[in-house]
Amino acid sequence: MSETDVIAAPRPLLLADGRPADRAWTLDPAMRHLNHGSFGAVPLVAQERQKQLRVEMECSPVVWFPALPQRIADTRVEIADFLAVAADDLALVPNASAGISTVYAALDRRRGGEIVVTDHGYGAVTMGAERLARDRWDGGVRTARVPLDADEEQACEAVFAELSEATDLIVVDQITSATARRLPVERIGAEARRRGIPLLVDGAHAPGLLPAPLSGLTCDFWVGNLHKWGCAPRGTAALVARGPLRERLYPPIDSWGAEDPYPDRFDQQGTVDATCYLAAPTALGFIEHTWGWMHARRYMDHLAGYAAQVIGAAFTELTGADSSVDVGMPVPGMRLVRLPEGLGATRVEADALRDRVAGELGVEAAFTSFGGIGYLRVSAHVYNTAADYEYFAETCVPVLAEWARAARGRHGAP
Repeated sequence: MSETDVIAAPRPLLLADGRPADRAWTLDPAMRHLNHGSFGAVPLVAQERQKQLRVEMECSPVVWFPALPQRIADTRVEIADFLAVAADDLALVPNASAGISTVYAALDRRRGGEIVVTDHGYGAVTMGAERLARDRWDGGVRTARVPLDADEEQACEAVFAELSEATDLIVVDQITSATARRLPVERIGAEARRRGIPLLVDGAHAPGLLPAPLSGLTCDFWVGNLHKWGCAPRGTAALVARGPLRERLYPPIDSWGAEDPYPDRFDQQGTVDATCYLAAPTALGFIEHTWGWMHARRYMDHLAGYAAQVIGAAFTELTGADSSVDVGMPVPGMRLVRLPEGLGATRVEADALRDRVAGELGVEAAFTSFGGIGYLRVSAHVYNTAADYEYFAETCVPVLAEWARAARGRHGAP
């Protein structure tokens, strides 16, 4: 690596009063938080807003719940503006998986129908597709094998090769969870529309990372989590549906809004605690008013690139193996670093490594696997600094390298 290839560490973001950005969150100072992408982090202002809303709810529930559907409808307008979509296309759901399950439940029973997914798909979403195809359609799932380093053309070719007359649904990620890459959902959407095949886009990571995730995208259904990069209270996600199929969508609870059109029927869900929805605009607005989303995204992307370089170089120095990863279609804010052989080769092993690193090294980090290879998935947000990842490189990488050697030794490998 030449000196010109070295990415300079970005300067930490500060609050308006000069304090470090992490002071706006209730993050445990004894833990290094390097995995925003999994569960997000809720800023104090959004936590306080949700607390206020809960007090209001408990003080007068008979007033609160009848007025709640209109308040949710008003909130949808604010969230739709953030996503640059029409409010009448957007419903609020607890998370991306809930939105996807809602879509699966709405699709007609059809005998022998096939669902096309990719091998980068989120496991729970793929399992839901398999159950739909097996139990309700008496059909099957076809998996498009997309190489990790596939460019847009190669990824499209892999997906299109699995389409046939029997294809009744395509499910594809906009940003993949395990492999931190984009998939060409715009081109896949255009082809799906040409063939008359419904398309469901899993955009769980898109809100906040992409400025307008549905711009130029043709799809029947799209879901995205606001509690990841958007920092909304957990349990807040958007379901966007366009076209005639959306009238088949119903929330999991048949409440008094059941006869209302989509998306209004999602605004009334009995006595559920919907304060997470109502506090979401506070979180989204906090990022915008403090730094601006465009600046925040640039910072997160720069920092993630720096982190991957520093950590990858540390692994390479110890192991002699190249730890850099080409994901073909990279995304802002996330990177992959290849782990030494012996670590995280399966999802179960990767999850166990996550738990061990948190428990023994005091670091929240994401470990994933793809094709039998383990990876560290780096994700950065505004409260992270270069020092977080330098600490990981200096303190955790040697320990991980030793764990890898021990694991190989147990299996008789050098």
